[in-house]
Amino acid sequence: MAKQSIWAAKVASIIQSGNTSAALAQIKVAPTVKDLQQLRALLITNGQLARNKPVDDATTDQIVALSSPRLHLSP
Repeated sequence: MAKQSIWAAKVASIIQSGNTSAALAQIKVAPTVKDLQQLRALLITNGQLARNKPVDDATTDQIVALSSPRLHLSP
């Protein structure tokens, strides 16, 4: 069983408190795809993801962005 991400639990609590703008800011700087997937799983089990379309869109977009290969190489 995978260890639960502390980041995902904290962002889920921010969403549950109703502070969507702070949650969206945290989602944009998410550390890994795994953390975002754990956040989505937490929100699905709590029923928060279906009620919060901006968070659903932001998590999906960030998963795609972090999964994509980088377009350039660093010098």
